[in-house]
Amino acid sequence: MNTIAHPVSDYFAMQSVVDAPAPARAVRIQRAAHLGMCFGVRDAIALALDEAAKQPLTILGDLVHNADVTAQLRARGIQTEHQPATVKTPAVMITAHGASDKTMQGARAQGLHVLEATCPLVHYAHRAVRQLAAAGFHPIIIGQRGHVEVRGLTEDLAACDIILTDEDVAGLAPHPRLGVAAQTTQPIDRVRALVALLRQRFPQSEVRFIDTVCQPTKLRQSAAAALAQASDVVIVVGGASSNNTRELVQTCSRHCARVHHVQQAKDLRAEWLAHAVRIGLTAGTSTPDFIINEVEDRLRALVAA
Repeated sequence: MNTIAHPVSDYFAMQSVVDAPAPARAVRIQRAAHLGMCFGVRDAIALALDEAAKQPLTILGDLVHNADVTAQLRARGIQTEHQPATVKTPAVMITAHGASDKTMQGARAQGLHVLEATCPLVHYAHRAVRQLAAAGFHPIIIGQRGHVEVRGLTEDLAACDIILTDEDVAGLAPHPRLGVAAQTTQPIDRVRALVALLRQRFPQSEVRFIDTVCQPTKLRQSAAAALAQASDVVIVVGGASSNNTRELVQTCSRHCARVHHVQQAKDLRAEWLAHAVRIGLTAGTSTPDFIINEVEDRLRALVAA
């Protein structure tokens, strides 16, 4: 039997195919293997909250470089000052970034009870720098000039140099012995490259390097690089003034063309995620878990919209 064509039926059948919604893109949101708060930051926050429950407390500077954490501490009555002379409470806390002996002695001289929330790995960096200076090496610190951790590492030294770029190395004066340490949150690849450049620039000098880049930083940097290589877009969560967060952004940007730094979920933009099927998520060491979770939830909502 011959089949009779039905043009009208065929038309509507064809239209149903044309008008059918395109299948939703299968988007994968992947967290870095290592991200977010390190143990040093968690311990510092816990100590501050515990001490504030016992007595009025002031923190000398930002405990960590994250506005949400700072707001939570203020809500518990914890004050922040940047100079010991302006502290009004009987107790003052040194941040996770550490401080020089000079700063702490000055606070004690004012009659303040000094509490230390200094990360143990920052303490290790302080010991390494003192060791190099005591052995007769001219100290060179690889780090961000003016950063609170770098100030703490250098303020007790009679002389030192702070470097971060090849140009900084080119401007150094020669010394027979150079002792090199680094801010704990510097990318280890940058640190090693600058040490190699120092040895090349001063072949007659003895260059001793002590690796003071902390393990959490190394893990987060390597995990961020691996994540970025496998992502169409990377979202980096952290405070605007957080050095280690900015370093994560730079690391990810070397491996992925679409990298965005946000402080909170509300900073996300839907257009950033256009056509992306692999979205990477990482965060700096001062970023609370709840903010990372909120950012991930917002990402899922945006790609589902």
